Amino acid sequence: MNARQRLRVGYGTNGLTDLRLDDALGLLAELGYDGVGLTLDHMHLDPLAPGLAARTARVARRLGALGLTTTIETGARYVLDPRRKHGPSLLDADPRDRAARVRLLLTAVGVAADLGAHAVHCFSGVAPPDTDDTTAWRRLTEALAPVLDAAADAGVPLAIEPEPGHLLATLDDFHRLRAALGDPAPLGLTLDIGHCQCLEAAPPAACVRAAAPWLRHVQIEDMRRGVHEHLPFGEGEIDFPPVLDALAATGYQGLTVVELPRHSHAGPQLAAESAAFLREAATAAAKGAPAC
Repeated sequence: MNARQRLRVGYGTNGLTDLRLDDALGLLAELGYDGVGLTLDHMHLDPLAPGLAARTARVARRLGALGLTTTIETGARYVLDPRRKHGPSLLDADPRDRAARVRLLLTAVGVAADLGAHAVHCFSGVAPPDTDDTTAWRRLTEALAPVLDAAADAGVPLAIEPEPGHLLATLDDFHRLRAALGDPAPLGLTLDIGHCQCLEAAPPAACVRAAAPWLRHVQIEDMRRGVHEHLPFGEGEIDFPPVLDALAATGYQGLTVVELPRHSHAGPQLAAESAAFLREAATAAAKGAPAC
């Protein structure tokens, strides 16, 4: 059995967008977080603005001074297109649009390498209307190929997230992609615990155990069955100690990042409450865990 790992908790900057990045990082360090899920976006580390290398170096120094680790998130809603949420995607009909998303992911891999991040998160996107399944999957695999090459060169895993409503929506879809690509070493999984509750047939703890060999990034929040709404802990249906017990047993060593992108208005309060909730749940999980 893998050695049980202490829960290493992060908080997503997409839930702290009303704070300057320096202030957000300082807050998380003060609250005892181990790291941060850093969403590349205009309000924090803008991947499209001039001087990215110098700004990334400054963030690296700040993270080092605070003792925080990081993962890079690429789920900013309007970073590429100010009028189309999460557009363009890897599935768009226009190859120029797909290329824009690929360039963003390549930039994210470079930033991740410079920050010593443990993974780069991504997602498939929603298939455009009138796009058949074969075409959508072909576009996805072709678009990811150069990103996976860059991730291999940088030594940073690419962790794709099953997202409700997207082409790649479930763990089964992840395995379909993995098989289509020939199981490349840099390709891993972002497992969102709330999405498991929302969409998967198995309960979240079982999803964690099933996903263990491919886990490279974990997101966590509360959620209800069949409703894709990220909720603060205690407002959904998830029983968290069994989930954290399963996660600890996998040997996963990365961050488990609180994902509350619609709650920035209460970000500092929720960051504090989330840290306390997860510490309590992790303690309960450890007390109930069998000896390894």
